[in-house]
Amino acid sequence: MHRILWSIVAVALVVGAFVPGASEPEGCPPRDTRVTAPYAITGYWVMPRADRCVTQRMVEAIHTIGGDTLITFGPRFNAREDPGFAACRVDGRPCAQVPGKRIRQVYTYTTSEEFGKGMLRCPGLERRIESEGRVFYRLSLADDCREPVHDLVLVATDGDGLGNLMAEAAAYGMRVFPGLPAAAQREDKPWEPDHDHTGALNAFTARVLADYRARFGASGAFGGVYQSFELAMRDRAPKDPIIELYTAQHAVVAGALPGKPILVSPYIDARRGRGFPPEQAGDGVEDIAATRAGAPMAIAVQDGRGTGKVPVHGPHEEGATVVPRLVPVVGEVSNAQAYHGATRDYVEAAAGEVPDGVELWVNVEGFEPTPAAGECGRVDPLPLRGRTTKSRLDQQIMASGPHATKIISYGWDPFFTCQARYDTPSLADDIAKGWRQPVIVHAVRQDRNGRAGILVQGHNLRGGSLRFGPEGTVVRQEWHSGGRLESAWAPYVPQGSWTSVTATNGAGHTSTSPYVIG
Repeated sequence: MHRILWSIVAVALVVGAFVPGASEPEGCPPRDTRVTAPYAITGYWVMPRADRCVTQRMVEAIHTIGGDTLITFGPRFNAREDPGFAACRVDGRPCAQVPGKRIRQVYTYTTSEEFGKGMLRCPGLERRIESEGRVFYRLSLADDCREPVHDLVLVATDGDGLGNLMAEAAAYGMRVFPGLPAAAQREDKPWEPDHDHTGALNAFTARVLADYRARFGASGAFGGVYQSFELAMRDRAPKDPIIELYTAQHAVVAGALPGKPILVSPYIDARRGRGFPPEQAGDGVEDIAATRAGAPMAIAVQDGRGTGKVPVHGPHEEGATVVPRLVPVVGEVSNAQAYHGATRDYVEAAAGEVPDGVELWVNVEGFEPTPAAGECGRVDPLPLRGRTTKSRLDQQIMASGPHATKIISYGWDPFFTCQARYDTPSLADDIAKGWRQPVIVHAVRQDRNGRAGILVQGHNLRGGSLRFGPEGTVVRQEWHSGGRLESAWAPYVPQGSWTSVTATNGAGHTSTSPYVIG
């Protein structure tokens, strides 16, 4: 079992003590609600677990390194036949057969949650079914239970993983964004929703959200919902099918859960020949924000580094060869030959178009495009992905700049928890060990009291010094301020076109990568 799921290396700074929540799960270790290694990433995609103790260990490990937000993918609302539901039987008949009713369409939905009793409205027709050791639900989408024709949704579940996640998140003072039911996909274009089934999807979404409101509405852990159907954050065409899906489904959210935020995580693609330039990112923000139906929204831009679609280099490295881990994606060429721009360019373009009622987050992809020899990562589902490093994550946080109000990451398992061997650290272990290292996300020339200098913003900057340029001039900080991002200033006049800045804080920890300003 991964070490960080049980404990994190103890450090001197301890944030928090006890957060009231659900009672301790029976048979599980006592909760430790301290935050001992608060890192800049504060949210993660997770998989709900039917085992309450496994859920507790996962939530505690994330909370220990500063996580306060958990996000799940929504299961697919499937309009195609699913052989996995053959085990669902009622009174000897397949669940899709209902005596006295004509069944027009059967949808299937495989999830990690158990619904409340209020989900069952039609006695006899709608049922919770235990069959062949599994739990199923049979639900109708008809407005009236007495109608002769029904569309059914058959639901299979492996346990109440979402309920466990909500209970543990409440105990640790965290928020959960459950994934909305994901739209059925077109068979000929699986990257687009099948709008022949959008009406049914909306009816089912309304049922699910009403159940969430009944079960989780009083819990501070219910943070909002996540839109699982992905799209590119670029200028969208008129009548765009994914924007139409968002508009329809988000209206259901706004009506069922007034005031609850909708989280969307669009991707960017900077690859020449396949992607789009940074200027389109602002248009994408506007198009996505227009679908929120008055609900609060967070747009968490996928930074693209994990998939190799976007690099995280600085402006001085446009002519440099792409880093080795990106070569399998774009070839051994320069950054400028491979990409329209870097993550920082896209985030800055997006930040200029964020309207009221919307927050800009950044989703840093916590993996490598392909695995390296001897490295753990993801083997299922395809494509294969490799494990990244804490210093690479620091670079992604740097590239996110000062605009993002929150940094989140896909995804906790397996990328932050896997180990190459039982006795080697995971990425989460490396974060727990190196969380004090400064990360600079912005730097500008600024005069203070008539003296020229450099102002930097970022994390863990307090005290210590800034080191500038290739000559390595070290200057003590003379001013510091806290806040969402810390700020520090030191007197220095740049000596060239590009100036690198590295921070060493008062605890003696140094940033893993320099920030470069022009």
